[in-house]
Amino acid sequence: MILNKFSKLNRKKETRIGRGGKRGTTSGRGTKGQKSRSGRRIRPAERDLIIRIPKRRGFRNKAKSDLVLVFNLGDIKGTLKTRIQEDRQHFLNRDVLKETKIIPSDFRGELKLLGSGEIDFPILVKGMKVSESAKAKIEKAGGKVETEVKRGK
Repeated sequence: MILNKFSKLNRKKETRIGRGGKRGTTSGRGTKGQKSRSGRRIRPAERDLIIRIPKRRGFRNKAKSDLVLVFNLGDIKGTLKTRIQEDRQHFLNRDVLKETKIIPSDFRGELKLLGSGEIDFPILVKGMKVSESAKAKIEKAGGKVETEVKRGK
């Protein structure tokens, strides 16, 4: 095969649309609209489907609050006394406080028991901060305070 005697292949030239010439102004693209423009980009059908689905507003995992919710011995005395009379266990933790509606059911922050008020029956306090005066009053009534020790990272 000799390169200088190489014949042209029968390749059809690609038509470049929309550049004037014999086909007129629109050059086979029709009039107006997205399909007649240069650089057109048709949005995928999946995107339109996603847009049609409504947003689930207000759905988010609630972050743990930095606030410390405080309550007193006087606040819990009446509710715990009725629980003891119903022969339930006489302990105090987050679940008991949510069940008796002393704290909100969706509260995720820290809890602290303060010593305002008196208590005359023994209780076991678990999983919350307790002030020194509240601890003294609970132990005087025959109760016990168990606090979790947080370890450093």
